[in-house]
Amino acid sequence: MTQAEESRFSERAKELIQQLTLEEKVGMLHGAQLFCTAGVERLGIPPLHMSDGPMGVRNEICGDHWEPVGLPDDYVTYLPSNSAVAATWNRQLARDTGKVLGEEARGRGKDMILAPGINLKRSPLCGRNFEYMSEDPCLTRELAVPLIEGIQESDVSACVKHFAVNNQETERLQVDVKVSERALHELYLPAFRACAKVSYSMMSAYNRLAGEFCSQSKALLNDLLRRQWRYHGVVVSDWGAVHDTQLTAESGLDIEMSVTDNFDQYYLARPLCEAVRAGKVPEYLLDEKIERILVLMQKLHMLDGEERKPGCYDTAAHQLAALQTARESVVLLKNEDNLLPLPKKKLKKLLVIGDNAICAHAPGGGSAEIKALYEVTPLLGIKSVLGGNTEVRFARGYCPDTDGEQNCTNWQADSLKGSAGKALKSVVTTLRKKRRALRHEALKLAAEYEHVVLVCGLTHHQDSEGSDRSSMELPYEQDKLIAEVLMINPKAVVVLTGGSPVEMGKWLSKAKSVVWGWYAGMEGGRALAEVLFGDVNPSGKLPETFAKRLQDCPAHSVGEFPGGKKVYYNEGIFVGYRHFDTVAVEPEFCFGHGLSYTTFRYDNLAVKLQENEKELSVVVSCDVTNTGEYAGKETVQLYVRDPVCSVARPSKELRGFQKLALAPGETCTAKITLTAADFSFYDSQQRVFVAEPGEYQILVGASSRDIRLKESVRTVYRHTTAE
Repeated sequence: MTQAEESRFSERAKELIQQLTLEEKVGMLHGAQLFCTAGVERLGIPPLHMSDGPMGVRNEICGDHWEPVGLPDDYVTYLPSNSAVAATWNRQLARDTGKVLGEEARGRGKDMILAPGINLKRSPLCGRNFEYMSEDPCLTRELAVPLIEGIQESDVSACVKHFAVNNQETERLQVDVKVSERALHELYLPAFRACAKVSYSMMSAYNRLAGEFCSQSKALLNDLLRRQWRYHGVVVSDWGAVHDTQLTAESGLDIEMSVTDNFDQYYLARPLCEAVRAGKVPEYLLDEKIERILVLMQKLHMLDGEERKPGCYDTAAHQLAALQTARESVVLLKNEDNLLPLPKKKLKKLLVIGDNAICAHAPGGGSAEIKALYEVTPLLGIKSVLGGNTEVRFARGYCPDTDGEQNCTNWQADSLKGSAGKALKSVVTTLRKKRRALRHEALKLAAEYEHVVLVCGLTHHQDSEGSDRSSMELPYEQDKLIAEVLMINPKAVVVLTGGSPVEMGKWLSKAKSVVWGWYAGMEGGRALAEVLFGDVNPSGKLPETFAKRLQDCPAHSVGEFPGGKKVYYNEGIFVGYRHFDTVAVEPEFCFGHGLSYTTFRYDNLAVKLQENEKELSVVVSCDVTNTGEYAGKETVQLYVRDPVCSVARPSKELRGFQKLALAPGETCTAKITLTAADFSFYDSQQRVFVAEPGEYQILVGASSRDIRLKESVRTVYRHTTAE
């Protein structure tokens, strides 16, 4: 938006503010229903309608209680999770995903979609990791920004969440995060800063940061977001995250939302009116908030009878976009003896084992739940792709603890009581006999079939808002099932679905082929099947480190998770691969890992430095050749190492990447440009980013541990960049 438009929008907002009563202003600053604010009909100011969530537009909820309205026309496109989008390492697919989300939100009459979630993946146990992108700020930033831009093409505001350091669900409403300034600015804030440049709105987090609740933190919302970053967008609270009228009014937060139906009693409702009349809160603070809301409405063409994009939902184009993203999100973790792809044309019989082969994930996960138009499960996808020439038999193999139970309660209504997202508990012993019988049936069949696909992993009973996992182990005795099937049939293909890593040590050495599938949306099962049978060459790369054991993860071995009333991030900047690669802890699968059915050769690394006292530019290029028999896509990853520095730094840090599509025998050139920011660390004393003069190593490869090319570059000047 141009400066002239911004000025015009601001002037129009101020004209309207002069005509508003105090009560009308306050009505725009808090929820009048569970997902919308009050409008001012006499002035043509409409309510602001919001909706979850990151994987599709949520079904319609009653305005004053947490029950679905029950409409027959609010089914939507179920999109791949943010973790799946990140695994594509494809900026265009991120934008396409955002475009679908924006069009469907507008098609459903929404003004703001509460997405994307970009909190860093600090621990593999966080229940909302599936909603987040990565353990790395560079990858998160590079995919979140185009996703936001895609959303906002449709006159809908994205709402980036959760600002900031919301990295766990345990005690999420109260926990006080203790993190160093350096880690905060190098890891936890950069993606938010990049998104703040494009996103029309942002959501504040539940937790405290350095003792202050994020939703009323002057340090976070006023000093950092508003003054340093110069963010003029709207800040919305997470639902129930506001705790004080005066402190919140004085902060940079604009709209209070919550989960209860006493809307007039919200902190920014009647109590705010009373505080203004009593002289405790100056009215100009309300005017500043209202101005930001009215400017947002003008950006979305909501005022003065402007023509607005109509949006659309459940279109064939949206389903195709979901499929294309799902295809590139599949990560081939292991493929000994080229077991995959399976011989589609020669395959006469196939056994599919595992409850996750028939599990629909759309309805779960907390606020990410989706009323999907449809969902292709792995079994359905496999049968559809293979067609009638192959006999496909299914065996469950295991069952969840909640097998046969119906959960009729709505967790969100009770979320402020700390009970959100708790899965129903059944006595595990009552299910042992059933699991034993299911496993016995699967093992008997596995001995009869040459080709077996095991579909296991997590569900939204583990990956869910409101609760964290207690361990990295696969639930429901799946490790035992996988190990025993592999003993009978060593060629069985293991497929895992989930939003966070799981331990695989009990059976991984016996498995020849392992595929990771995420929560990949309504077309996830079809995409998976296309990869298994070679219609699609896998190109997904891990956006996070898969540890061998939970104890190897820095949040658990060095820092604290989940902590108590306070949680200390003692690992500092050494999160994810920054820890594993620096201290030489062997992961199960490293950051950026992902195999292909073809092979790629890296050649001709060139590094060109241009530098003066004010600017630094390093252009890095290399050639990549497809040396195999399949067309494929390769993500070229560029890491920077600072071997001699005045502060401790990781052994390498991702600073850029480029995804290339290559036919067999084809060579393409990857080109990535670095600036001073890519060589910098955060100086906590001076509160600036610093790139010291000296030698840096440029590392180019296929993952953080598969570096193919290296070159050194020497800088002369000290470069500083203000926060």
